Formats: sequence, structure tokens, C-alpha cells
Amino acid sequence: MRLGLWWFTSPNIAFGEDSLEQLSAVEGKRVLVVTDPVIRRLGMLDLVVDELKKGPRAIEVFDQVEPEPSFENVEKAATVARVFQPDLIVGLGGGSCIDAAKAAWVLYERPDLKLDAVSPLTKLGLRKKARLVAISTTFTGSEATWVAVLTDKAHNMKLDYFASKELVPDFSILDPRFVLKLPREATAHIGLDALVHGIEPYVNQWRNDFSDALALHSIRMLFEYLPKAFDDPNDLAARQKMQNAATMAGLAAGNAQWGLAHGTGHALGIAFHMSHGLSVAISIPYVIQFSRRAAAERYADIAHVIGIKEESLDEATDRLVERTEDLMVHLKTPLSLREAGISQSDFEQNIDDLVEKTSRATVTFVNPRVPDVEEIRKLFVCMYEGKPVDF
Repeated sequence: MRLGLWWFTSPNIAFGEDSLEQLSAVEGKRVLVVTDPVIRRLGMLDLVVDELKKGPRAIEVFDQVEPEPSFENVEKAATVARVFQPDLIVGLGGGSCIDAAKAAWVLYERPDLKLDAVSPLTKLGLRKKARLVAISTTFTGSEATWVAVLTDKAHNMKLDYFASKELVPDFSILDPRFVLKLPREATAHIGLDALVHGIEPYVNQWRNDFSDALALHSIRMLFEYLPKAFDDPNDLAARQKMQNAATMAGLAAGNAQWGLAHGTGHALGIAFHMSHGLSVAISIPYVIQFSRRAAAERYADIAHVIGIKEESLDEATDRLVERTEDLMVHLKTPLSLREAGISQSDFEQNIDDLVEKTSRATVTFVNPRVPDVEEIRKLFVCMYEGKPVDF
């Protein structure tokens, strides 16, 4: 665990009903909205544009963000920005839209940089041209983090080190109206991703006092409100609590890092075109079992926060895994890669690549127990077959 100097970063956050109204108060005369076709089709873009029009602004929209945005997709958004010259960029949507807005913002302000050259050590010098607003329509927590996950199609991999403290949005808006239209399956998968965002920073090697508090409270809220939001898509109160919890989890992860479930999850997403939320959700019970010997007390803390009474560290961790799997069953989410529909032949064909990508993922190295290559291979086999991790 790191004990030296650290920084806690956060956007200014407006949350609750009608929080979108705060957008009209944000300074900016030329506004570029970065979003996707689904957000436009659902009418959410219209709500944002109407709010922006309350002031004398020029507005441009890039609405072609892809799921898991690629370098090429981000470059298209940056090209629009260079022509339009915004002084405010609004990322509207789920994690993909907000990540694309972050990356396009970098290319707009720093045309000399290439996306694969950006790391936490890169001095970007942002905010000379524009500031960033994130408006979340899901439960990813991207609106609170300093990371953008991008797809490098040329190398068939997800770039998980595109990160800088400068990428934390200036403002984040959590209006529960935007998550009422989130389908049940997306609610389940993205909500479970938020849960992993709470669990991993609480146990990993870069945890700290500030992230701990947010992580634990977000976990408590997610176990309580995710089933309610899934069962009743019109439960505005539950979805608002989900939004708040997901942002708290994002703040925790953004200030303490993720872990092995994100390393395996990113690899699975590339190999099988699996949604990010589903891939990390399937991963987390197995990662908890693998990591427990290095973080038993931390997992027991999580167990106790969600009402598990066992005093033994081993029993508490066992029950935490069971409760997590019970939640996944309630949310109709598969518990193994086989159950997710991946064939034995496809799994065997991709196993070497899964291991290689996970072994190089930056988040793997802050996990409480850092696996070697053979342990990663065994972990994936357990994940495929649905077998307990006993090594």
C-alpha cells in the first residue's frame, strides 16, 4: 500500500432532479457536444441542447461515438473540434461517450500528441482552449475519473493507460432523468461494473483513506439499490441513488486505481466483443477468490458493510462471493464465460491472447495479489468453467 504523497481529484458535481439546469450556468460561448446516435434517438441530446440555448451560444454536435471508441473514432471528433473551436466540450452519454470526449479534448488542445503516447506522466497543459462537462446517462463513473479506455484496433487491444489527472471533468451532472431509459440488461451490467469500481479500489495496493470511504459507501448503496433499479425501471429514487453510488465508486477508483478484474475484463471485451460491464462482472467473483490471501481483512470489511455477520475472515469472504453471485443471478447475469455463450473452441483459441493482454494491463500490477502468467491462465480456466479458484 502506498503511504506517501497523493492527490484526491474530483469534478464539481451537480446531482439530483433538475440538475441539468446547472448546465446553462457553465461559462462557454462555443459548445461541442460529443455523444452517440442512441442518445440522440432517445431525445436526451435535445434536452441538453435546449438547456445550452438558454444562453447566447454556438452549438455543434458530434453524435457518432462508437461503443468502446477507437483511435480513429476519437480523431473524427477531434477534427470537428479543430474546425469548430469550442471553448466548452460536453461529453453526453455512457462511458464510451465521456471517454471519447476526454480523448478528443486532448487531441484538440494538443494536436502534436498521439493517443498512444499519453500516460499519467504526460504533461498535457489542458484548459488553454476549452473545459469539459460530463453528463452521465449510465452508471459507469467515467464522469468522475481521469482515465479514458480506448480501443487500439491496429493492435487489437484496449488502451487502459490513457490517463491524466488533467482529464477529470470540470463539471459533472447527474440528472436521474437520463438513466430512466436505461434498459434492464444495461442497468444490470453497468451497475455491476460500478460495483467492481467500488470493490477494487478498496482492496488494491494504491488505496487511501479518502478512496476507502467512498468505496465502502458506494458498495453498500449498490447492493441495496441495484436490484431495485433493475426490478422497476421507473423507480426514480433508486436510479438516482445508483447514479450517486456509481459516481462515488468512480471517484474511489479514479483516486486509487482498479485491479485484476479490469485487467481480465478488458482482455475479454476485446477477444469476445463482450460489453465491459459484463466482462468485469463475470470476473469479479473469481478475482476475489484469487486475491483473498493478500486482502482478507479488506474483503471482510466489504462483507460486513453489506450486512454479512460472519466474524472469520475466510467465512466473510466466502459469503461476499456468494452475495455477489446471488446479486448477479437476480440480475440475470451469467456466472461464467461458458454460461455467457462462449464456446470451448473459441475460448481455447483466445486463451493465450487473454493471458498476454491481462499480464500487461497496468491495473493488474496494483491488484492486492499480482498473478504470474500461469496463474492468469488458471484464473481464466476457472472463469470459463465456473469452478472455484483454489490456488
